[in-house]
Amino acid sequence: MPRMTAARAAVEILKREGVAHAFGVPGAAINPFYAALKGAGGIAHILARHVEGASHMAEGYTRAAPGNIGVCIGTSGPAGTDMITGLYSAIGDSIPILCITGQAPTAVLHKEDFQAVDIAAIAGPVTKAATTVRAAAQVPGVFQQAFHLMRSGRPGPVLIDLPIDVQLTEIEFDPETYQPLLPYRPVATRAQAEKAVALLNAARRPLIVAGGGVINADAAELLAEFAELTGTPVVPTLMGWGALADDHELNAGMVGLQTSHRYGNATFLESDFVLGIGNRWANRHTGELGLYTRGRTFVHVDIEPTQIGRIFAPDYGIASDAKAALALFVEVARELDAAGELPDRSAWAAAAQERKAALQRRTHFDDVPIKPQRVYEEMNKAFGPDTRYVTAIGLSQIAGAQLLHVYRPRHWINCGQAGPLGWTVPAALGVATADPTAPVVGLSGDYDFQFLLEELAVGAQHKIPYVHVLVNNAYLGLIRQAQRGLGIDFQVSLEFANINAPELGVYGVDHVRVAEGLGCKAIRVTAPERLRAAFEEAGRLAAEFRVPVIVEVILERVTNIAMSAGDIGGVNEFEEIATEPGHAPTAIKPLKV
Repeated sequence: MPRMTAARAAVEILKREGVAHAFGVPGAAINPFYAALKGAGGIAHILARHVEGASHMAEGYTRAAPGNIGVCIGTSGPAGTDMITGLYSAIGDSIPILCITGQAPTAVLHKEDFQAVDIAAIAGPVTKAATTVRAAAQVPGVFQQAFHLMRSGRPGPVLIDLPIDVQLTEIEFDPETYQPLLPYRPVATRAQAEKAVALLNAARRPLIVAGGGVINADAAELLAEFAELTGTPVVPTLMGWGALADDHELNAGMVGLQTSHRYGNATFLESDFVLGIGNRWANRHTGELGLYTRGRTFVHVDIEPTQIGRIFAPDYGIASDAKAALALFVEVARELDAAGELPDRSAWAAAAQERKAALQRRTHFDDVPIKPQRVYEEMNKAFGPDTRYVTAIGLSQIAGAQLLHVYRPRHWINCGQAGPLGWTVPAALGVATADPTAPVVGLSGDYDFQFLLEELAVGAQHKIPYVHVLVNNAYLGLIRQAQRGLGIDFQVSLEFANINAPELGVYGVDHVRVAEGLGCKAIRVTAPERLRAAFEEAGRLAAEFRVPVIVEVILERVTNIAMSAGDIGGVNEFEEIATEPGHAPTAIKPLKV
């Protein structure tokens, strides 16, 4: 039997589980693992500038393609605590990433040794499993189980903590005979599928709500086929955006308080039946539950049994992987279609499209400083359907979700549940690493950008090109808008006069110089007519120099973006409806039932 260090055995398992890239920062307590990583070869390592950044790179890497599992690595103590935010983001969105940390020797774990912290206990609430391995012989089994857990049921992250003496201990392990464990996923039954489709058939105005579970299960094609067979309009959630192309005739738009469309909310309020697949009824999607659920029958399909009924009790629930359920739904629908037993829903689908045509938000403004809506209009023109958008949180994300167009699964990559600032730059680097052929476009406000902007140097060092659209209003825009309800504007302004860049006025931080100092290219845009050319130039520069390219857009300081604090029928609109040239804009009022 071959003998090797436990650290080398762990690396050999990573390779056989399909890991091709890892993101991390070495340190004394994890150096034996790094020695094994170098000795084994076969896994490309990308050196982050911050271990939280490494965790978000791993997230982006996983989110970019089916089957990917991003790996982030750090040393003992603060490295693990810094990666907690990435683990929280991953578990909130059902994203499998593996976090590997070094640890002090087992003999001193409870003696307040330097950088010795019980990271397994800290990480427990934000992982599917968190383990400090105290016996070297257990390392292969712990790693094998980690991949099994990450892929089984509702996907999610795992942390493995390796004391330095455990890493260095030799064990017997034969990597050539290693075999990954088959993941477990619950599967719907034929009877369940028949009942769910029968409930849908009985409805007059049904909708499908497609969540991130549809994308995680790689089930977008089945979703489209089922929607087309039954003539049922589809509402993608924020995490499910791209499961059905924006220009598909059955795409009814997104629903919610913030990242939603006027026409999506209006159509939902007319519905009488909702089939949710792979979604978790997030509060920013549903808003006030009384209005959301009133007068509607609900069927909920989710891979996690305890998710069914967690937010509200559906009329019927099915614990199943989205792909397995949709395959059965399609099978049943085909049989009903062949027998002529599917109702004609063309009028209902057409009504949804009429709302879509009539309730567009206005985007074309010629104002200087630039209004954010114009930025997204020009992004739609400059960036094609192959573009993978990556964004985090804030008014930039909310307006982007309202106004951008997404056509494919995994082309809107967003931290949904946790929403950590600073996520966009490292996540975009992870996405671009996973798919170096597709155009990747990050989208940030100035504050999100400033949180982990040092990771731009990672893109410069490792030649990871992407375009980053930075909308700068020198404000914490979303928090400022939220403070309106309290009658304050307090500690949310980022303005100051930069003594080294007086031309920026109150916009303060010179993001162009910062980006260039980190080895990247940057363009500043102050006029709306320059936007499209700047986006196109950024794409050329990224391709030529193989580095991140930032397009900083100087926005007007204050823009209120459409949203509601309560229910989906009361979204406040702050701009008039888009109209054809020559027509007066229509006054907007909140939707009311």
